[in-house]
Amino acid sequence: MHDLEVQATYVKNDDMSRTNIISIVIDDLGARDLTCTGSTFYETPCIDRFARQGLLCEAAYASAPVCSPTRASLMTGRCPARVGITNYIGGHRRGPMLEAPYLHWLPLTERSIASELAAAGYQTWHVGKWHLGDEAFGPSAHGFQVNIGGCHLGHPHRGYVAPWGIPGLEDAAEGTWLTEHLTDRAIALLRDRDPARPFLLNLWHYAVHTPIQAPPALVEKYRRKAAALGLDRHDAFVDGGPMTVLPQRAGQQMDRIRRRVVQSDPVYAAMMEHLDSNIGRLLEAVRAAGLEDNTLVVFTSDNGGLSTAEGAPTCNAPLAEGKGWDREGGVRVCQAVRWPGRIPAGSRSDAPTWSCDLFPTMLAAAGLPLRPALHRDGIDMLPHWRGGPAERGRALCWHFPHYGNQGGMPASWIVQDGWKLVHRYGRSADELFALAADPSEACDVAGQEPHHLAALRSGLDAWLVDVHAHRPVADPDFERLKALVPAVADNACE
Repeated sequence: MHDLEVQATYVKNDDMSRTNIISIVIDDLGARDLTCTGSTFYETPCIDRFARQGLLCEAAYASAPVCSPTRASLMTGRCPARVGITNYIGGHRRGPMLEAPYLHWLPLTERSIASELAAAGYQTWHVGKWHLGDEAFGPSAHGFQVNIGGCHLGHPHRGYVAPWGIPGLEDAAEGTWLTEHLTDRAIALLRDRDPARPFLLNLWHYAVHTPIQAPPALVEKYRRKAAALGLDRHDAFVDGGPMTVLPQRAGQQMDRIRRRVVQSDPVYAAMMEHLDSNIGRLLEAVRAAGLEDNTLVVFTSDNGGLSTAEGAPTCNAPLAEGKGWDREGGVRVCQAVRWPGRIPAGSRSDAPTWSCDLFPTMLAAAGLPLRPALHRDGIDMLPHWRGGPAERGRALCWHFPHYGNQGGMPASWIVQDGWKLVHRYGRSADELFALAADPSEACDVAGQEPHHLAALRSGLDAWLVDVHAHRPVADPDFERLKALVPAVADNACE
């Protein structure tokens, strides 16, 4: 079905034009962090039940391996390089390449999905993390009529127990958990809504970003579970070499990569269950309000799980690496969608989809015309989600010209028809992986597949030109600065 035909179908359907939309975005949730996506340690019954009630997207990608760029894509339907936000806002590390410049705010010239829906009469509410600029570029400047807790912060610096000190979010009684409070505020919006108008609710939780914290009783539950499974008797980590970046503070040695190889952290597991129960509370409130049948709910994450630094609380295996990396563990995410009566319950899809697709999909669900000039990097997924064929042969491209805090290096990459090419800046040879047979990206087949290598590199190069990508260049001062770092291993910058 062509785009114009899809638009006409949706616009003529008056019932669909009043569809409510809930966008639940979890911070740093890995692709294997739900029971329904492969975890054997974490317990997520509420989200699992939600996924069974709709469609589980088994090849869902974030548009970046870190948060702010993906969030910009969710808002605009445009890839991070096109928007100009390619790193998490505030992020910078110094390595052998000079990182490319990027914007530290979502430009006011960008038209957000909230602005589109507000213009169509929707109530628009944002609850939780924003991290797309300060107040001048916050949710209220991008079409949200209500903003609760959305500010410049990337995580709750004071922790998840009140007082949080988050701008735009009142501090609750001491000891209140942030995840519970944000859920309470979202439920209150549903309760106090104008029933004559549809709504868009962005519930963008700060969890499960660091600091990794959870109610003590739940932590104890998973300590006992880890012991019962014997997980506490095995080393959960494998130490790697030094990172390629300089330490962030003078006098420090080079940071080392420390990879988690099994899900066994009881605090992270407790944090997952705490989050899950609060997602369950929101979904129950939707049901109790009689809104379930006319509400599209999307559940997703902004990047892969944190697996190689900052405590490495989770593991994305069999996917390689995690947050901050060009590997599949950095950009593959959990995603499930539910719309009773329109999206078949219990369905699954292996069609690649990414963050940019949610803008046009939400427009279509609202019965509004698609706006390809706005969301030019996203497509409407509803025809496929409702049982139609998937679009095959589609190329998804990423540009991350930065060093991740977790060990990742500046790179651009492309995924198409099960093949993945990775171009790392500062290296002469590209890598090629056959993802269907090698989801762990363990075997570089560039030498055996010259035709696929050339075709994918050509496609990636054309895309980089199209999005006006800023590329990193060699840092002429790096070797001098590296020599000043104490006790650096000889292979520190391999």
